[in-house]
Amino acid sequence: MCGRFASFTDAQDLADELAVAEIAEDARLLGPRWNVAPTDPVRIVVERPRREPLPDGGTTAGEITRSLQVARWGLVPSWAKDPGIGPRMINARRETLLDKSAFARPLAVRRCLVPADGYYEWRKLEVPSATRKTPKQAYWIHPADGGVAAFAGLYEFWRDRSRADDDPDRWLVSTTVITTAASDGLERIHDRMPVALPRAAWDAWLDPSVGAQDANALLEDASAPMSTYPVGARVGNVRFDDAGLVAPDPDPQDPDLVLL
Repeated sequence: MCGRFASFTDAQDLADELAVAEIAEDARLLGPRWNVAPTDPVRIVVERPRREPLPDGGTTAGEITRSLQVARWGLVPSWAKDPGIGPRMINARRETLLDKSAFARPLAVRRCLVPADGYYEWRKLEVPSATRKTPKQAYWIHPADGGVAAFAGLYEFWRDRSRADDDPDRWLVSTTVITTAASDGLERIHDRMPVALPRAAWDAWLDPSVGAQDANALLEDASAPMSTYPVGARVGNVRFDDAGLVAPDPDPQDPDLVLL
């Protein structure tokens, strides 16, 4: 799974990297994060029709535009009674996307990229422990080329029926990160990993004219190369959120380090 990641690249730099035409104000103002956790606001890249103003004050759909938006991490399906389901849907398994009602619809019409500088995973260690708790080593996993990872994601709109029609907070936008079986050495750390789409797949993944079956096919064996090194245990506590979390662990517990 992917339960923690970091997103500290500036919004404009992300826009340049991902060929984004528009940056929403809340996405521009979202500060750097080194310890993003479930239900936190995150940036997502989407392609949707631009809303064009009408003389009567309404709007109409304009041209398809790639934009940087903000969503809450943890997908809330449109049919959910309340947003409490979100923390259980921070990830969507690639193998069952077409079978799960919460994911099949957004796979067809609401796909996104979740930009990240990297993510964290914990490796269970088979070493003696003075407690019953299995010791774990935290790892920082990041793009091998030093750039930004573009995780394949889905997003959804949920309407809060308790709010008035003119309440700007009546809609919740949420997102999930698609995961797949770990490979390329990452399986030594954890059996799952987020799908980091290679640059060549970005356009097709975001293209609203691409259907669910073709979009699902883009996820097969799609993984940008990653590098790893061990980091300290502080990342396990959401209260810590600083650049020191991605510093190499000077005294790692893992006797068989996974260095990719």
